Amino acid sequence: MLLVEYGNAELSIQTQADLLSLNRSSLYYKPVPPSPEEIRLKHRIDELYTRHSFMGYRTIAAIMNREGDAIHPNTVRRYMREMGIMAIFPGPNLSKRDLQHRIYPYLLRKLPITAPDQVWSVDITYSTPS
Repeated sequence: MLLVEYGNAELSIQTQADLLSLNRSSLYYKPVPPSPEEIRLKHRIDELYTRHSFMGYRTIAAIMNREGDAIHPNTVRRYMREMGIMAIFPGPNLSKRDLQHRIYPYLLRKLPITAPDQVWSVDITYSTPS
């Protein structure tokens, strides 16, 4: 852990930053805690997301605006990213077939069917979870 002594009489902060190969401006940064309004909005976003995890930032922003919280969708998106939540939605390529599944031939394709009840067929197709 790097330790910078701010009140050191022998070494200035600039010298300490040079010795540690740090940017001096990073030593003066003090993180700002979130405001009570931001905390309230994040709690409301979390409540809506917990009830309806399929809703994205646009829908949540629309609901919050209807309830009287004037909030921009980009702000909701940023808060959701900070909280690590994301809408649940289907991914791409769900209609593509699995290449490892066997394709069975259609055996009645070239059979001439000329009378009723000559051929009976049953479809036993099912999918197995991957």
